[in-house]
Amino acid sequence: MAEKPHLNLVFIGHVDHGKSTLVGRTLFETKAIDAHKIDEYRKKAEEMGKGTFEFAWVMDRLKEERERGLTIDVMHQRFDTDKYYFTIIDAPGHRDFVKNMITGTSQADAAVMVVAATEGIMAQTREHAFLARTLGVGQLIVAVNKMDATQPAYSEERYEEVKDSVYKLLKQIGYRDEQFDILPLSALQGDNVSEKSDNLSWYKGIKFLDAINNLDVPEKPIGKPLRLPVQDVYTITGIGTVPVGRVETGVLKPGQKIHFMPANVTGEVKSIEQHHEQLPKAEPGDNVGFNVRGVGKNDIRRGDVAGPVDDPPTVAETFDARIIVLDHPSVVTEGYTPVFHTHTAQVACTFIKLKQKLNPRTGEVVEENPDYLKNGDAAVVTVKPTRNLVIEKAQDFPELGRFAIRDMGQTVAAGQCIDVEKKKM
Repeated sequence: MAEKPHLNLVFIGHVDHGKSTLVGRTLFETKAIDAHKIDEYRKKAEEMGKGTFEFAWVMDRLKEERERGLTIDVMHQRFDTDKYYFTIIDAPGHRDFVKNMITGTSQADAAVMVVAATEGIMAQTREHAFLARTLGVGQLIVAVNKMDATQPAYSEERYEEVKDSVYKLLKQIGYRDEQFDILPLSALQGDNVSEKSDNLSWYKGIKFLDAINNLDVPEKPIGKPLRLPVQDVYTITGIGTVPVGRVETGVLKPGQKIHFMPANVTGEVKSIEQHHEQLPKAEPGDNVGFNVRGVGKNDIRRGDVAGPVDDPPTVAETFDARIIVLDHPSVVTEGYTPVFHTHTAQVACTFIKLKQKLNPRTGEVVEENPDYLKNGDAAVVTVKPTRNLVIEKAQDFPELGRFAIRDMGQTVAAGQCIDVEKKKM
């Protein structure tokens, strides 16, 4: 049987708005997890005094997460609809974990943004929406969750209020109408997930699983050179070094020689696997583990990027970027050194030159060599990484050219690389 088209789906949104519960419900409704498993989780959750957590626990398998009731790392889990097979990337919503959320979102083809009807848009809802946009997620489904908990329950009026505010937010950050759907549901009760619900009889739109089925598979950049950012590196007994990551461009095949940058080491791909099955090749969008001969576990690390030996990933001496300042407590000046998050890398970079201030809406230059940048400003800047960093021009490899800038526990700016001065390695 031919494999169905594959999509990576990330779940984002504010902490406690029901992301993990919606993930669990989705896996349950698509039969990716058995009913008896959910019952078992329900009993355990009740014993621990967390009665409504049974669906959330499907993804939160790490014990620490159960006890804290939070999602810490990015978990991958497969489910199928009649049309596609999906890998769910469950991204953490809690503040401390935004850097994991950035890694997860940069790997996604589409996002489900969960907004609780009871609370509406929160600070993190904004941050996640903006990051999804900046990191290149072009398709969004907004699940207005917890409709069972509104006052009165399943209130159409409350749904319309939240929907309007979400619509305004998405338009403001640059999403077009055809790029998103907004719909009401209750992940806990199952209303409007796979079946229409009498509780939401006033709602005439699409069901959640149908919205997921309506997503488009993005064009795969197969013709470009291989770029595969490393997310983790494992040593597996009897196999050897196994890096894990997502193919962004090009194709990975057994027998191929690949070069990791900035580690500057070369190895040969022996085998590739995904969801515990061997693959004859991996294409853009595939999250895979692959065994490499000639490379030790300590030679490479998260943030390195694999590419062909004759066209290795670019390591930057400096790079020019177009950025927009989102949320900085004061101003950005030359010499400022926050952390840049791009693909799976997190590297502190210093602003060495503020070249131009731009009109954020039109991109026109409004000032040459500005002294500082404040919230809402767009600009062209020159940046120098404090240690080796692979970054590519966004026009060549958009997946490796976009970044978020974080400092003091928040996203202060975001942008994309427009030019790279290559480092001699």
